[in-house]
Amino acid sequence: MPRKPKIHGHDTPYMKLQKNNCFCCGQNNPDGMRLKFTLDEERQTFVCRFRLTKRYTGPPGHCHGGIIATILDDAMGKVNKLHNVVALTKEMTVEYVKPVPLHKPLRVEGKEVSVDGRIHINMAEIFNEKDEVLARSRATFIAIDPEKMFGKFVEK
Repeated sequence: MPRKPKIHGHDTPYMKLQKNNCFCCGQNNPDGMRLKFTLDEERQTFVCRFRLTKRYTGPPGHCHGGIIATILDDAMGKVNKLHNVVALTKEMTVEYVKPVPLHKPLRVEGKEVSVDGRIHINMAEIFNEKDEVLARSRATFIAIDPEKMFGKFVEK
């Protein structure tokens, strides 16, 4: 009786996936924010719903401005996935429209403004539960070759 060939599904060698230790969205960072973004395909926008705890306090009862900038930067960075590129923030502006409250439902949305070669311009906004804009940002990202820049940091 002829032997059946062993079928393993994929002919892909095993690779250890790099852990995501990003402070903002990394699920492997025990000290991070662990924000989870989803793509709204219809609007081509990355969205995350979240609440901020007292750990992120700046002014009493409100979020620290650096954390607000971090959240906006991460939301804009996700947008580069639409083009399957890794891009780093070159320059970013933040407009703090209203204080961002702690312990309240919030939403951040990031979307593309334009792409010109390696230069990606994105924007993001943080909204409260009344859909009021609390903070907004715009940034320039430069697409890079991740293997050249981060190759020595990849787990093998």
